[in-house]
Amino acid sequence: MIRFVDLRRQYEYIKDEIDQAIARVLRRGRFILGEEVAAFEQEFAAFCGTAYAVGVGSGTDALHLALRACGIGPGDEVITVSYTAVATVRAIELAGARPVFVDVDPRRYTIDPAKVEERITPSTRAILPVHLYGCPADLEPLLQIAQRYHLVVIEDCAQAHGALYKGRRVGSWGDIAAFSFYPTKNLGAYGDGGAVVTNSAMLAERVRLLREYGWAERYISSIKGVNSRLDELQAAVLRVKLRYLEAWNARRRQLAEMYQEYLAEGVSRWGLMLPEEPEDARHVYHLYVVRHPRRDALCRFLRERGIETLIHYPQPVHLQPAYADLGYPEGSLPVTEALSRHILSLPIYPELKDEEVAMIAEAILAFFRRAS
Repeated sequence: MIRFVDLRRQYEYIKDEIDQAIARVLRRGRFILGEEVAAFEQEFAAFCGTAYAVGVGSGTDALHLALRACGIGPGDEVITVSYTAVATVRAIELAGARPVFVDVDPRRYTIDPAKVEERITPSTRAILPVHLYGCPADLEPLLQIAQRYHLVVIEDCAQAHGALYKGRRVGSWGDIAAFSFYPTKNLGAYGDGGAVVTNSAMLAERVRLLREYGWAERYISSIKGVNSRLDELQAAVLRVKLRYLEAWNARRRQLAEMYQEYLAEGVSRWGLMLPEEPEDARHVYHLYVVRHPRRDALCRFLRERGIETLIHYPQPVHLQPAYADLGYPEGSLPVTEALSRHILSLPIYPELKDEEVAMIAEAILAFFRRAS
């Protein structure tokens, strides 16, 4: 069986370093906001090309606290996409604000800058682009719109660790950005974790306060915060993995190139659509997502042959039952809705073997040959 992701392979590759890092924390006996978190924050900020990084409990928390640090709350609107993980939208609501959806670019699968300006109202406070699947959103036009209307730009980088837009890492473009370290991410912990990055000393300090009850000094809350701290064990694991991230991203790109080559016949003969890398970006392929109207049949065919796939995401947020009250009926975001009906995520992770990619691609072509 070819699993969608196999984290055991990664652990076996770096086992000695991981075990030593965990043992170091256990010997030290400090597990919350200690040396490992402080060191990781410095190292991750340097990696992202930002002045500051603040470790928090999850990617959702990173977005939530980034929004709150920017002063966004009840009565405010945040422009974002429905074509994303629900965490993006929930974080906006946790801050007390209202998500306002625009459609996505059909090539990048990220927020369409041409659709943003028409949704700006006097209540709009921020634009929140999502760098989905590892592909950077088109940031420059968004930043121009934000400057024109005095809006904050908050990047959702949960799937794009190390991705580049016009030669700079995502996370370094907006006012503030959020990362997730969920175990399957390009940079993943062995549990939940997240980080907020920014070049603003004021915003970084505000996130530090918010992540621990608003404490400027212990047990004294200067603002109303929460409990959302990246723990020492996860920070130690992330420090090890960060050293490998560039090589792992390079391997993901190599695997994506193999898929592109092997599946070229599917594109030319049967209308299979493959991911595109924009000329202004470096995609890091957190997910390798193909598109075809017969997605469900293809998914079943691959499963019968021992190949795991997933759908990211089977239903856009605006059509999910919990979010019906936002007022976006079916048909309101046509590109988003069409993508959700046709997309399929194939296995892609650094430890995936060349021969496994060949097997997956051959199974996909066999599906189309049988049907033609």
